[in-house]
Amino acid sequence: MKKIFIIISFIMMLSCKDNKELRVASVFKPEKTVEIIPEEKPRSEIKNIDYSTYYKEAQQYCKRNNLNQNTFFLIDLGIHSGLKRFFVYDFKKDKIVKSYVVSHGCGDNNWGATMSKENAPISNEFDSHCSSIGKFIILDRGVSQWGIKVNYVLQGKEKTNSHARSRAIVLHSWEAISSEEVYPKGTPEGWGCPAVSNESMKEIDILLKENKKVLMWIIKS
Repeated sequence: MKKIFIIISFIMMLSCKDNKELRVASVFKPEKTVEIIPEEKPRSEIKNIDYSTYYKEAQQYCKRNNLNQNTFFLIDLGIHSGLKRFFVYDFKKDKIVKSYVVSHGCGDNNWGATMSKENAPISNEFDSHCSSIGKFIILDRGVSQWGIKVNYVLQGKEKTNSHARSRAIVLHSWEAISSEEVYPKGTPEGWGCPAVSNESMKEIDILLKENKKVLMWIIKS
């Protein structure tokens, strides 16, 4: 009997120990690990872009073609669409005086999405829904169904943008476009028109009322 009692006591002790460990395990759960994602840097910090050669060529082009010699617009679609990449260059001050966020065409992607925010599709073809690169002359002020209801006709001057007028590519504003940078998010994409925010367009409109035959040069660095 004494041996049986000792064996039973030993089994009960083991059972109590196991139950205690189970209770402790159920109360103290392991902490969740937090993944630290490094903050993305703006494109301006990643790559220093020198536009000086574009400024010089633009000035010479404007002189040769009797275009506006006070200012010109440079749009770089090689920059992430969430950053400001529409630059207003003052020839007399020899510097950029304004910069804006601007959209590009969606191509085969969904209209209004931001799927090509890092790599804008480029084409001069009809129904491509893409932006075109090259030199444009900003012509007549017109009425738009978008934004502040103002647009400007763009005349393509090179093989890469020769269909701009027939494709109805114009400079206009769009409520979906932000006045501030939204990087790393992208800017909503349209069907190929360079579109800016309503506030940006108000400033651009004033400038274009005072300056006729302004050069707009769209590049992809």
